[in-house]
Amino acid sequence: MHIKRQGPFPYGYTPVTEIDGRFSETQMDFGILRLAAGETWMSPPGRERALLLLGGTAELSWDGASARVTRRSCFDEAPWCLSLPAGMEATVTAVEETEMSLHATANRRAFAAHLFTPDECRSEERGKGTMRETSTRIVRTIIEDPRAGWSNLVLGEVVTFPGKWSSYPPHHHPQPEIYHYRIQPEQGFGLTQIGNDALVLHDRDTVVIPPGAVHPHAAAPGYALFYVWVIRHLDARRYGVPTFVPEHAWVTDPKAKIWG
Repeated sequence: MHIKRQGPFPYGYTPVTEIDGRFSETQMDFGILRLAAGETWMSPPGRERALLLLGGTAELSWDGASARVTRRSCFDEAPWCLSLPAGMEATVTAVEETEMSLHATANRRAFAAHLFTPDECRSEERGKGTMRETSTRIVRTIIEDPRAGWSNLVLGEVVTFPGKWSSYPPHHHPQPEIYHYRIQPEQGFGLTQIGNDALVLHDRDTVVIPPGAVHPHAAAPGYALFYVWVIRHLDARRYGVPTFVPEHAWVTDPKAKIWG
């Protein structure tokens, strides 16, 4: 499902998917929080949550702790992300205009809140040394097994270089997933295949990826494609390694002969 967005999000919290509403099949609440300088927003208890800083400077407060976090560019810098258990509230106070993505799901486990720093984010260049670098991209993984086995979320980011591919070779998994996009410059576009459907992606769009659907992406030449990705672990099957489409898996071999 392609959820299109034209222009910036309004100030405050804008829900995009809702466990008890639109796109409930994701089993996740997802939305964008935008605050002007000086505004405060409270994240209420009730569900496990992850608050991911996209840009700006904010004061985060939770369970007697606090931290000031800053991110100038989601394309160039690794993220800050606050992981919260269902029973804990938190507040976000914007020091300057700030934007965050919020992710929530059901989780009965009791765990300590954790502020993931940029240094804790696992960042790698996937695809490097293969496919004539046509699918080299930056993948940042924040919340994942085994280091965050308390969580029912898997959360990360991808930066796709202009004219290159990501989430490639085509792969799929039985867990639902959400992608949210930013494009630089903003007038650019990207492309994706969701199952058998091709979509044109624009800045601030969101895509819901059904279980079992492939989802390769490409950035138009001249435009960098960033996306936040979040997967909901299934109660009976936690996310691990995706299944690659067999006929395309050969391209990951560094010795594969690529035409050109």
